[in-house]
Amino acid sequence: MKVSPDPSTDAFNKDCPGREVFDHVTSRWGILVLAALRHGPLRFYQLRDRIGGISEKMLSQNLRVLARDGLVERMVEPDIPPKVSYRLSPLGQEGSAPLRALLDWIALRAPDILLAQSRHDTNLSPHS
Repeated sequence: MKVSPDPSTDAFNKDCPGREVFDHVTSRWGILVLAALRHGPLRFYQLRDRIGGISEKMLSQNLRVLARDGLVERMVEPDIPPKVSYRLSPLGQEGSAPLRALLDWIALRAPDILLAQSRHDTNLSPHS
């Protein structure tokens, strides 16, 4: 008898609550925020500068979402003005390891991927 996976933990099930977290973690900016924080806390502007192309609005939104998911912690130092920095929670630290491995693999294999794209695009070009 075949046992069906629990729909509440099966990411292939459209009603799985983990899908929302999956979307947050693997979004264009989510994966980069988590990877950037992997080596320690960063202030907002440091994080923005580390992640080329992210707007302050998108960074703020992603930090809020990842904090809500329990992956990022916001730390406020009671200075004037207050100093705010962000770090990975223990849960975020655990989750960032495979994401970092994926980013490393992409960097390693980017030339092969670009070559495959070029070959694919050449094969799709109309011949004269």
